[in-house]
Amino acid sequence: MLLATAGVSAQGVYKSTMPDGKVVYGEQPAPGATRVDKLEPPPAKTGVTSVTPEERARADKQSKERAASASAAALSEGRADELRKQVQQAEAARAAGKEPLASERQGTVGGGSRLTEAYFTRQKALEDAVAAARKRAADSGGR
Repeated sequence: MLLATAGVSAQGVYKSTMPDGKVVYGEQPAPGATRVDKLEPPPAKTGVTSVTPEERARADKQSKERAASASAAALSEGRADELRKQVQQAEAARAAGKEPLASERQGTVGGGSRLTEAYFTRQKALEDAVAAARKRAADSGGR
């Protein structure tokens, strides 16, 4: 029964234009029509598409380019994360190094103490490390 129905639906349909302008669709042309057009059904879909070798090559190339771009973006994001982490570590080291070490204090005649040149040299090195980390991040488009 289904096969018989499928055969009927695969046949064309007639579009009949009557003398008064009315359009009638049917399996047969309408009697007395001034114009009859046979409408063919669209081809059955078989799941097979025709792709030229050029189209396939272009699609493959675009797919590879998208994959490479996504991979580069992931690497770039990973690099940016690493650079942000380096900046945070340098800032944390600078903050932790604010307090003078015992060896960076020198006694004075009045009984007090003062900071030695070693303290200021260490502070400068910590500041330079933060500045260098920030510069690396900025140069790579990070932070």
